[in-house]
This record gives sequence, C-alpha cells and structure tokens, in this order.
Amino acid sequence: MYIRDLFYQRRKPVVSLEIFPPKPTLPLESVYATLEGLKELHPSFISVTYGAGGSNSARTIEIADKVKNHYGIEVLAHLTCVGLTREQITATLDKLAACQVDNILALRGDPPQGETAFVQPENGYRYAAQLVKHIKETGRFCIAAAAYPEGHIECRDMARNIEYLKYKAEQGADFLISQLFFDNDSYYYFREQMERAGIQCPMSIGIMPVLNAAQIERITALCGAQIPAALQKLLDRYRNSAEDMEKAGIEYACEQIADLQKTRFEGIHIYTMNKVAQVKSILQNTGLLTES
Repeated sequence: MYIRDLFYQRRKPVVSLEIFPPKPTLPLESVYATLEGLKELHPSFISVTYGAGGSNSARTIEIADKVKNHYGIEVLAHLTCVGLTREQITATLDKLAACQVDNILALRGDPPQGETAFVQPENGYRYAAQLVKHIKETGRFCIAAAAYPEGHIECRDMARNIEYLKYKAEQGADFLISQLFFDNDSYYYFREQMERAGIQCPMSIGIMPVLNAAQIERITALCGAQIPAALQKLLDRYRNSAEDMEKAGIEYACEQIADLQKTRFEGIHIYTMNKVAQVKSILQNTGLLTES
C-alpha cells in the first residue's frame, strides 16, 4: 500500500513510528522485541532508518521486510545518497521491491562518522531531490521527503529551504515528514510558508520525546534543532535524574502535541528511539492510541 493514500483516506491524523537498526555488533532480536511492543500501538506505518554511509543497509532491508511481511504493518524504508553510486541505489531499490516494500523516504543523509562534510559519491547524487527523481523514475514506489521547519543545519535561509522543498515535491515526493522540533511556533511559520509557496504534499510532524538530556543535546547538535528556554530549563533541572527527566520529557511531548491538535495537521511521526512504554504513554495521553 502506498502511504500517501493513508493521508487522503484518513478520518483522523496518521500516526507513525520510527525505529532504527541495532549496531552491527548487536543482534536483530533487540529491535524485533521493540517491534513486538510497537505493533500493539497499531501505528499507520513504521519507518526504518538507514545507517550512516550505508553501514546498516542490509539490516534496514531485513527489518523493513519483517515489519511488512511478518507484522503486517505498512513500512517506510529510509534510503540515502551517502556512499552509493546510482547503480547501487537501483540495486537497493530492487531488493526493497522484492520484499514488497512500497514506500521510501529519500534523504541526502549525514556525512559518515568522523567526517564533517558530505562528499558526493562518484556516479552518485549530491541532493535528496536527485534521489527522489531516481526513485520516481522506477515507477514502483511512494516517496517521502524530509521537511525542515527550522531550516536545514547547512542552510538556515528559510526561503531557500522552502524553494528546495518545493523542488523535491516537483521531482516526485508524495508526502513529507518533518525533522524534529521543540518549538511549535517554528512549525506554524514553516507551514504558512509552505502554503504560500503552493506546496500541497501532506506532512507528518516529527516529534522526539526527550528521555535523556545528554542524548537530546547530541541529537540537536547534529541536526540543528533549537532547544527553547522552557525545554532547556527541564534539561538543566532533571539531567541527573533519569526517571524525572523521562517523566518531564513525556509531559513536554504531550503538551507539544496537544498544542498541535488545536490546528489542522495530517499526521504525527514519533521518533521512538526504540522505546515502547514511553511512546505508548504519549499516544494514550494525547488520544492518538487506537485499539486496532
């Protein structure tokens, strides 16, 4: 099933969950245990991330296959430009298609660990829009693209971000997933600029629960998401108490979603960090948990 159809058929927001493959040294059973719990939350779809530099590509495919064909949940497989030639991209798409994976999130991807700048692979792509076009030309997949409500970390010019997002839509992106953010005002402004630019793709709003202060500071440093004063106050207050930090982080996510629910939005995409109980609590407290 193409995920884009979920947005047009919906009676309520599309709820999706993101997981990541375990490190290569760890068994896949760890993420399968997570999936056993997440399936009970009845998400509209689950997305599976792609390792830096293609390091987890085989695991991404294997997990996506499991989500779709064992658990019976629609899956969105991530694919990046990092370290891949066009031929390797095509080969990866062939493997995903063989597993009946119908949906791809096309990303440029972050530089491999230890490198500070993205390097275009020889006979590969430099931009996500090029990857979107490549996938579109296969005629096989529904394509998602990333949106950056606070601007991409390498480009804070909002006008340029909107222009490039529109270009990704023109190249074939069917729907969007936003990068995480913690200040809803940035999203509201971004959405207004999207509408002014005529970008009509449905978008799921990316929400990351703050469950660990040091972890969220590392993530925001990598992706450029801003930490508003109210959240920074919580980080400073509870960083030395794991239990209190988790409780405060869940409450913050619930309040963020509750504010978003006052407006029109198509979907919520939870960056689960492979946690089950915490995600369940958020969905329950915001009325987004479905029984089936």
